[in-house]
Amino acid sequence: MAQTDVLLTQEPAPQTVQVCDLPRKVYDVARNTGAYTSAGLATAGFRTAKYLVDEWFQNCYARYHQAFADRDQSERQRHESRQLAAETEALAQRAQADSTRRVGQRLQDSHGWKSELQRQVEELLAETRLLLEEKLRLQRALGATELPYSIATDNLQCRERRQHPDLVRDCVEVELLKEAELIRNIQELLKRTILQAINQIRLNREQKETCEMDWSDKVEAYNMDETCSRYHNQCTEVQFHPHSARLEESASTPETWAKFTRDNLYRAERERLASVNLRQLIDSILRDTSEDLRLQCDAVNLAFGRRCEELEDARHKLDHHLRKTLREITDQEYNVAALKQAIKDKEAPLRVAQSRLYQRSHRPNVELCRDAAQFRLVSEVEDLNTSLAALKEKLLEAEQLLHNLEDTRMSLERDIAVKSNSLFIDRQKCMARRAHYPTILQLAGYQ
Repeated sequence: MAQTDVLLTQEPAPQTVQVCDLPRKVYDVARNTGAYTSAGLATAGFRTAKYLVDEWFQNCYARYHQAFADRDQSERQRHESRQLAAETEALAQRAQADSTRRVGQRLQDSHGWKSELQRQVEELLAETRLLLEEKLRLQRALGATELPYSIATDNLQCRERRQHPDLVRDCVEVELLKEAELIRNIQELLKRTILQAINQIRLNREQKETCEMDWSDKVEAYNMDETCSRYHNQCTEVQFHPHSARLEESASTPETWAKFTRDNLYRAERERLASVNLRQLIDSILRDTSEDLRLQCDAVNLAFGRRCEELEDARHKLDHHLRKTLREITDQEYNVAALKQAIKDKEAPLRVAQSRLYQRSHRPNVELCRDAAQFRLVSEVEDLNTSLAALKEKLLEAEQLLHNLEDTRMSLERDIAVKSNSLFIDRQKCMARRAHYPTILQLAGYQ
């Protein structure tokens, strides 16, 4: 028995000790397999027991202690598990609620930016439509300048058919040249403005497409976030995505996300304002050019009116002088005829006087006397010759004056014809063509 006591590893625990307070310990039960067993050598062949009674009690107590310790640890673990489950449930609910709230905030942000982009797209679309109308006005105004330019060049070409001395560089020609130059400058300005409008329309459309793409992305993201906001724990559409929590390297930050849209809106607003300014410039250009063309047209018409009045006055004066010249020619013809008749009338007295002197020159001897009759006859012949010389000289002068009057008549008639031709060109050709000059609305591109 002493040897058996030595082999015990632990004394039985007192009955007053609580099992739950004991530390868990693995008990080593002594095996009755040694050389000195309790049965002795005499009973070796009849021994059936493997443990001692104390060992059996000790083993039972060990099982009790182990069961109490395991139950206690299990109770603690169940308590901690319930506490952990409650905490994780609360954490999951808070996290889900916060995620739902943040998704809602994101929806509000996306909706705000989406609304701004949509508004900007609509404004750009409306502005581009207005700018297209202004470009159409420019094209119509450019087409309307073709008629004034053809009128001005046709007037210049028609006035080249004036005859001398009316082929002069008068105020009408100066105003026509100014009109043609003005129309060419306006056409160049309108062409440059049309190119500028086309370029601005292209920029507007590019920015509209950029905003539309951003808007489309935001609509798609908004729909996705809206779908996410409707997910809940009882939803049948949710499933596991183990790798979805991984952040993409190319993902943007809230700052870069907002900055991207702000930059798009800023560029779109800048192009829209540039388009508005260009429309105002186009309207100002069309208004100024149409007014300038009409003012120049009025100046040309006024110059034509003054020139026609000058030509008409000159023609009236030429007609007046022609009538007087014709009357003077008639009077001068009568005068020439009278002078010729006067010369003819002096021939008979001269023949009589010369015949008398000739007959008296044949008087004989002393009868050939220089008497008073002789002197008077000589004086008469001299007087007649002087009268004939004077009449012939006056006849020559009258005939020369008649010839000059005829030349003046022809010159006056030619000048009257030139003035009539100039009046016909200016009135019937030029001013009649200028009656088809475009209106100020047509020149402004409204029709």
